[in-house]
Amino acid sequence: MSQTPSVGFVSLGCPKATVDSERILTRLRAEGYAISADYEGADLVVVNTCGFIDAAVEESLDAIGEALAENGRVIVTGCLGVRDDVVLGAHPQVLDVTGPHATEQVMQSIHRHLPKPHDPFVDLVPPQGIRLTPEHYAYLKISEGCNHRCSFCIIPSMRGDLVSRPIGEVLREAEKLVEAGVREVLVISQDTSAYGVDLKYRTGFWGGRPIKTRLHELCEALGSMGVWVRLHYVYPYPSVDALIPLMAEGKLLPYLDVPFQHASPRILKAMKRPASSENVLERIRRWRQICPEIAIRSTFITGFPGETDEDFEALLSFLEQARLDRVGAFAYSPVEGASANQLPDPVPAELAEERRQRLLEFQEDISTQRLEARIGRRCMVVIDEVDEDGAYGRSAGEAPEIDGMVIVPDAAGIEVGQMLEVRITDCDVHDLYAERVG
Repeated sequence: MSQTPSVGFVSLGCPKATVDSERILTRLRAEGYAISADYEGADLVVVNTCGFIDAAVEESLDAIGEALAENGRVIVTGCLGVRDDVVLGAHPQVLDVTGPHATEQVMQSIHRHLPKPHDPFVDLVPPQGIRLTPEHYAYLKISEGCNHRCSFCIIPSMRGDLVSRPIGEVLREAEKLVEAGVREVLVISQDTSAYGVDLKYRTGFWGGRPIKTRLHELCEALGSMGVWVRLHYVYPYPSVDALIPLMAEGKLLPYLDVPFQHASPRILKAMKRPASSENVLERIRRWRQICPEIAIRSTFITGFPGETDEDFEALLSFLEQARLDRVGAFAYSPVEGASANQLPDPVPAELAEERRQRLLEFQEDISTQRLEARIGRRCMVVIDEVDEDGAYGRSAGEAPEIDGMVIVPDAAGIEVGQMLEVRITDCDVHDLYAERVG
């Protein structure tokens, strides 16, 4: 064992899991553990897993197997940890298994198997904690869990009902991130629109001032910090309408990540999803009237049990009318524990995948037209990467990891994290091309 106990870390899954990983890493560093960059230098390895769909389960089990083969001492946490029978069935030699957002349990396990070197010294940790994202952007998780019971989803059984973080705590974390140089804050949760519902929007305090625990007040406060603020996982509740003027005023990025999942009212009902396609289309029209620059991203499921050709055509019709900027799609696959598994008329996997491909090809033309409309316009971009071929950044219309990029071929003098004004010159199916202005 090395003189300073060293922990390796593998983080899988969504940004919410990334935040869980960052919290554990922050505690490890505060307690004097070293963080190993490879298996060989680690005294044990923590694997933060994903368990949302079958492919994620397989990826997580493979990652656990690799860590065991390369290191031998592995602690498992995260969403797949809720199904400890699956983890232990595949890898009985793991040291411990815990579920998601379980920082204390993970630390207790690490203490058992790799005693901490000393009592905590907070000067070992930067004020913003240890983060896995680049220095210029960070995820801000405002709540855990979800009150919805969508029939295809098992997240509530993994992460529980909605638990909103105190608004003062969230805003203090955001301030520390901004002070550390973060230029873009990405607000995440399972259901961002519902922030504060469980607390009945109780009044908290920030900077000595009262402030309601509600998304609108949170966004106003974040918008006053002088950085980009981007919203993810926003259900199209009526309360979201009040956020669009903040986007038009420049306080929030004109961007919404809204998981519509389908458009057929019959399928939405079977999914136990809120809203109907007609209401959503009207809502989108109103959003664009208030803020013409808004970019809307969504995800959809094809091949849900009972989905007919008519239902799928209704979904394509919705896309034609909604003119969304970015779209992702998943072919439905049964997830252990999801109530949708008991629904009648399952769609063959091959047909579900064929519909997914058709949806993406159909949307491709729409997304390209939305990008083409931006040619000739000026915008600000933040630079995520620079190499010999150019600089790769994002405007207000692109979130990291999931959307396309703004590519600036002439990267001379451009640095990662820099904010740059550009003019859009061209586009392809996913990305924009631009030149510097001035």
